[in-house]
Order: sequence, then structure tokens, then C-alpha cells
Amino acid sequence: MPLVSILLPYYNNEKYVFKTINSVLKQTYKKFELIIIFDEYLEIKHNVYNKLLKLKKKNKKIKIILNKKNLGVAISRNIGISKSKGKYIAFIDSDDLWNKKKLEVQVNFMKKNNLKFSHTNYNIINEKDKIIGKFYSPKKLTYSKLINSCDIGTSTVMIDRSVIHLCKFPKLKTKEDFVVWLRLAKKNISITSIDKFLTYWRSTSGSLSSSIPQRLFDAFKVYNHYENFNIIKSIVLTINLSLYSLIKKIKIYN
Repeated sequence: MPLVSILLPYYNNEKYVFKTINSVLKQTYKKFELIIIFDEYLEIKHNVYNKLLKLKKKNKKIKIILNKKNLGVAISRNIGISKSKGKYIAFIDSDDLWNKKKLEVQVNFMKKNNLKFSHTNYNIINEKDKIIGKFYSPKKLTYSKLINSCDIGTSTVMIDRSVIHLCKFPKLKTKEDFVVWLRLAKKNISITSIDKFLTYWRSTSGSLSSSIPQRLFDAFKVYNHYENFNIIKSIVLTINLSLYSLIKKIKIYN
């Protein structure tokens, strides 16, 4: 069984993070390391950090990396990647949850189909863990399709280490994952989805991902700076992406 490295950046999310960790530790696939990148200012008596240290003592699969200062989710993931040892890299945000068979199904799927990248469908849950929507991921995504819509949930993704050199996350507050998925697609890495609901993505108010101005700003930067499109094309694509996102939400929640 190949080792899976699971990266979990943590910042100011005590309400959900231990549920998230528990969903990882309950996986039926047991050969994994859970790398928690602690990205919060560390006080002398930090409640969450001390709880994590206690968990680490009880479970050797857990590793904790302490950032000296707040670096953000993108840089934290890059640090986690540099410290990881697994053949496969999986990502989970600190408020999302996994089905207990997520790793087992995904590893087997990637091995059987000789894939370097996979992602899954996901349920959308509210702050009380109630399912409020479902997202069906497209079976195959090419660069030309992906450029108009970021239809990949980061917490659903698993990547083979052989392409991890393409996975340096840029320092953006949102859409940092979009840049990486586009980079992989441009290199003709197969972006393939598993038609199973193996992840629970949490929709919360006040998060960065729910901030419309921030999302618009970062989307424009993805197109203009990282994809090197001119200003007009970048604006058009940003508007298209926003409209698609709105339509997608209407379909998901209805």
C-alpha cells in the first residue's frame, strides 16, 4: 500500500478542526501521514495547539509543523508538500470532512487507472453538518474547460508525487488552488473525477471563500498574472467565472 500524505493547514478554526481530524483518522485506508501546518500566532498557552500536541502523542500518524508567523493557506500547503513523504498527496481544509472510505476508494481508483490526479463529487454542509447541496464534478476536465470554471474541490483532490513539482501554490488569498489545477491541465495531466460523494465541503459565512470582492480580485489575478492574458480577456473571463459560479450555486441549492 502506498503512503498518502494528507496536508491540513490550520488557522483560527477551532470550531471544526477536530471534527476534520477525526474524519481523517477514521479512514479505512490506514497507510497515511497527517501533516498539520499550524499557521496561527502561538501564545504561551494556546488551547488548540496544546490539544493538537496531545493528539500527536496518541497517534504517530500526526505530524505538526509550526509556522513562525502567519503565512496563509497557500504557503502553508507548500511547506507541507516539502515535508511530505507519501507517493500520493491529499488536501483537506480545516472545516471539511471526509467519508471514511475516501482514501481507500481514491488510491485504488488512481492505481487502477494509472492517474496522476483525481478529485471527487462532494456534499455541501452547513455549520451544523447538515447536507444542503451536492456538487457533481465533471468526469474529465481539460484546460479549455477548466479555464472557464474551477470545478474542483481542494479537499477532494489527490495528486501523485511525480507531478508535485507543478503544485507550488501561489500566494493568493483565494483561487490559489485554481492556479495549480490550470498548471497541471496545461501539462496534459488527466484531470479525472470519481463519481462518488467522498467529501463534505463546509459552507460558512464570513470565510474568505465567501468574500465576493476578494474572489473577483483573485480571479482577475489568476487570468492576468498567472495565465498572462491581457486585461480585456482577463476581465471577460473573470465575469464569466463569476456568472458560472452563480449559476452553479443556483443548481446546487435547488
